[in-house]
Amino acid sequence: MSTTEEKPGPEKPGPETAGPETAGEPVQYDEGFGTEVGVGPHPEPWPRGERYDPELLAGGDRRNVVDRYRYWTREAVVADLDTRRHDFHVAVENWGHDFNIGSVVRTANAFLAKEVHIVGRRRWNRRGAMVTDRYQHVRHHPDTESLTSWAAAEGLPVIGIDNLPGAVPLERTVLPRRCVLLFGQEGPGLTEEARAHVETVCSIAQFGSTRSINAGAAAAIAMHAWIQRYAEIGTP
Repeated sequence: MSTTEEKPGPEKPGPETAGPETAGEPVQYDEGFGTEVGVGPHPEPWPRGERYDPELLAGGDRRNVVDRYRYWTREAVVADLDTRRHDFHVAVENWGHDFNIGSVVRTANAFLAKEVHIVGRRRWNRRGAMVTDRYQHVRHHPDTESLTSWAAAEGLPVIGIDNLPGAVPLERTVLPRRCVLLFGQEGPGLTEEARAHVETVCSIAQFGSTRSINAGAAAAIAMHAWIQRYAEIGTP
């Protein structure tokens, strides 16, 4: 996380869209993320169809996408994902430019969440997302009340995930099929405002000496709890 980032504070509300990638960050695995992955130029004759990107067909596709999307345009990938996104949303508080948010977005993409909601500061550290935010719908809310008002209008209960007094064990809870899973930032967890707005709070069972687990890990566990109950798991 940049040491030159401004101190946490309220932002002025703006359009509910994610901003551009942080300048200077690698945008593909072969642009700074280690060993080269993906495929090279497609042998001719090229496949036909609007879903294919001529530049990728000619130059190769080194993006962080599954093989079925090789050589597809970004728009085609998003359109295909939109036909089968799951019914849960993920929301995360962002009051201190938490570096874990990128990891949450990457996991949300892997589990095909409907949307990711950034609550608080608009800017967030995208490096951990490994460019998956290009294929994941990301919405911004200036505060928790804005998020919960939106969720209420959509008929979505907001479920907080945090190890707080009075929380119910996630392992013994049936998450609603349509819901928003809300996570606090690393360290302080859910804010008092968030606790006041959620329908319930679920805790994750821990058995060691640490007080808490990484926020990105907690988000992955909660999302997978939803996946285990509702997702259609295909055969290998």
